[in-house]
Amino acid sequence: MNNHEIDYKLHGDDMQFVEVELDPQETVIAEAGSLMMMDDQIQMETIFGDGSEKQGSGIMGKLLGAGKRVITGESLFMTTFTNEGAVKKHVSFASPYPGKIIPMDLSEINGKLICQKDAFLAAAKGVSVGIEFQRKIKTGFFGGEGFIMQKLEGDGMAFVHAGGTIHKKVLEAGETLRVDTGCLVAMTGEIDYNIEYVGGVKTALFGGEGLFFATLRGPGTVWIQSLPFSRLASRVFAAAPERGGSKGEGSIAGGLFDILGGDRK
Repeated sequence: MNNHEIDYKLHGDDMQFVEVELDPQETVIAEAGSLMMMDDQIQMETIFGDGSEKQGSGIMGKLLGAGKRVITGESLFMTTFTNEGAVKKHVSFASPYPGKIIPMDLSEINGKLICQKDAFLAAAKGVSVGIEFQRKIKTGFFGGEGFIMQKLEGDGMAFVHAGGTIHKKVLEAGETLRVDTGCLVAMTGEIDYNIEYVGGVKTALFGGEGLFFATLRGPGTVWIQSLPFSRLASRVFAAAPERGGSKGEGSIAGGLFDILGGDRK
C-alpha cells in the first residue's frame, strides 16, 4: 500500500465524529478546523496541499498541487497529525454541521472517489486530494455545487461528511438516477455524470427545485444526502428576523399581523 493504514471508530448518530487510531509514525491528513481532540505525542504540522506523491516534488510542484484546492474553495494548507509516540494514539475529527461521516476504503472502489467540494474531512496520509472537472461545457455553466468536485485517489481510508440522512445507491450498467445537485455527496469514478435541464416553464419557475439537476448513469455507486448545508442555511436565513425581537413563528395572529404591515417590537 502507498497510503498509511489507519484504523477508526465512528461515534454518535446525527452529530458524528470519527476517532482515528494511529500506530507509531502513522499520519492522517485533515482539513483545517476539523480537529476535535487528540492524545499527547500527536504532532501537528501544516503543509501545502495533501502531502501525497501526486502533488509533485519541489517548490513549484507543491504550490501547483496546493493551488488546485483553491479552485474548490478550500485553503492552500492542510494539517497532518503524526503519532510520535511508541504506542497507539488517537485523534478525532468532527463534522462542521449535523449529518453523517462516511468512511471510504479507496482500495475497494478502484482507488478513486469524486465528492462535493466541501465533503472531504480527513484521510490517511498518501491519499491525493485533487479536483475533478466535468468535460461538458453546460455542466460548467449550470452545475452549481456539482461543477467543480473534489477527487480523492489512493488505496487508503478517507472520510467524507454530509448533511441529514445518507443514502447509498448502487447503479447497474445503463441505470440512470436524477438528483438535485446539492444532494449529491459522492460517487465512484466510473459513474457518468452530467447536468440536465428541467423541462417545462411551470417546473422551472414554480417547482422550487431549480432549473437543472444531476444525471448519474451507472455502473457505479453514489451517495446522496437528504439535507445539503446550502439548503439548511437558506432555511435558517429565511427564518431569521429582519430586526430585533421574535417573529412568533407559531402564531397565526403574528402572521396576520405581518400581512397587515404591523410592526412588532
